[in-house]
Amino acid sequence: MTFPYGLVATDLDGTLLRSDESISPRTREALAAATAAGAARIVVTGRAVPWTRHILDDLGYDGLAVCGQGAQVYDAGSHRLLTSVTLDRQLAGVALAKIEAEVGPLYLAASRDGLDGEVLVGPGYAVTGKLPATPFTDAADLWAAPLNKIYIQHPSLSDDELCEAARRAAGGFVTVAMAGAGIVELLPLGLSKATGLSLAARRLGLKAADTIAFGDMPNDIPMFAWAARGVAMANAHEELRSVADEVTLSNEQDGIAAVLERLLTP
Repeated sequence: MTFPYGLVATDLDGTLLRSDESISPRTREALAAATAAGAARIVVTGRAVPWTRHILDDLGYDGLAVCGQGAQVYDAGSHRLLTSVTLDRQLAGVALAKIEAEVGPLYLAASRDGLDGEVLVGPGYAVTGKLPATPFTDAADLWAAPLNKIYIQHPSLSDDELCEAARRAAGGFVTVAMAGAGIVELLPLGLSKATGLSLAARRLGLKAADTIAFGDMPNDIPMFAWAARGVAMANAHEELRSVADEVTLSNEQDGIAAVLERLLTP
């Protein structure tokens, strides 16, 4: 059995995972078949390692994972952080001030660096799902240790509106990414899933030309631009769908499996 790509890169939420954070047997089998045909796999997620590790362990995944929107390359098999990029806290503070000057006060959360980095959540910030988080009330706590990213929410603006306003106000200081509903992030300038994926792929001796990538949100756009082929899920944000090479079925309908099975068919 042949497979035309040397690397399958998959986002997690809304892409590889169903809404209950499971992977269907059909998708597992398709990924296993691609691996048997010689392809490597890399998980590429906006979640930092502490919010990703339990999922990878539950899945029995022991390969490389790009976490934190490209900031971290993590070896899931050995539970080691191979590379990590942190956010310049002084620049981040300037960026936040500029954004708030344009749109008013924001609700804030932040992801601390490291294998066990806490996610700090401030007053008013709504955490999606049941992910572990540590509340803070003193803004000084936010800046007390190295960070991978800052999360921002606004009391009335939509995610798209907040993203646009943040880029307009602070795009010269930080990268602004939308990773899901209610998840707008401030990252180190120039960082993206593509930068993290290129580092991880290089460790495997693979390149952009070898890669097919699957995703569902605007934060996957740089990864699609880097990879030879970008496949958006049917449930994907319109921004990603508009730049995808192909749109497959949704994450609930085994969209990844549908594409891999077709590519694996002689």
